[in-house]
Amino acid sequence: MRYNQLKDIPEFERPREKLVAKGPVALSDQELIAILVGSGVKGRDALEIGSTILRKLGDDMDQLTIAKLQAIEGVGSIKACRILAGFELARRYLFKEKKAIHCADDALPFIQHIADKKQEYFICMSLNGANEVIKSRVVTVGLLNSNQVHPREVFSDPIVDRAASVIVAHNHPSGNLDPSLEDIALTKRLVKAGEIIGITVLDHIIVTKRGHASLRTKGYF
Repeated sequence: MRYNQLKDIPEFERPREKLVAKGPVALSDQELIAILVGSGVKGRDALEIGSTILRKLGDDMDQLTIAKLQAIEGVGSIKACRILAGFELARRYLFKEKKAIHCADDALPFIQHIADKKQEYFICMSLNGANEVIKSRVVTVGLLNSNQVHPREVFSDPIVDRAASVIVAHNHPSGNLDPSLEDIALTKRLVKAGEIIGITVLDHIIVTKRGHASLRTKGYF
């Protein structure tokens, strides 16, 4: 039997009551989202809003944003934040195959491939709020040990990624793990630029065939 409005549904079959009685697996996607929505607005109950969210964003649920949710009638900033927070919390706990980066050693799988390059490769890794890697990209490729890197090149993709932080890395073809004066100066420029745009520079790692060095650990910033 189908019901047109939440008020028409028997109390024991309403989303929250149903979840308590039968558990979350018994609820449809629409009902689960209705619980996150919490309450309706004039002329639209929580189930109707949930149905609209599914219809309009069903194929893009893994890319939810506040703006996309608020574009739906009946979803204000509070509801949008509640829904987004619920999805993000579930993603963090249920999809742990994305490894969180806690130190330079954790980042090595994403940068080790440039260790034996004959030119200097500069890499930027975008991380989300859980310190998980969104994407790792080569920003520039230099000539031998010279490489010019501008903050706008480093942060252009992380801004699009909506990254919370970044880790940058480059190789030293010479095999020397000590940062140059240029490396230190660049790191400080990137840290300042990141502070302005709200993206934290967590580390700058130098990698060679001999090993790796963290400028953060060495106290350069």
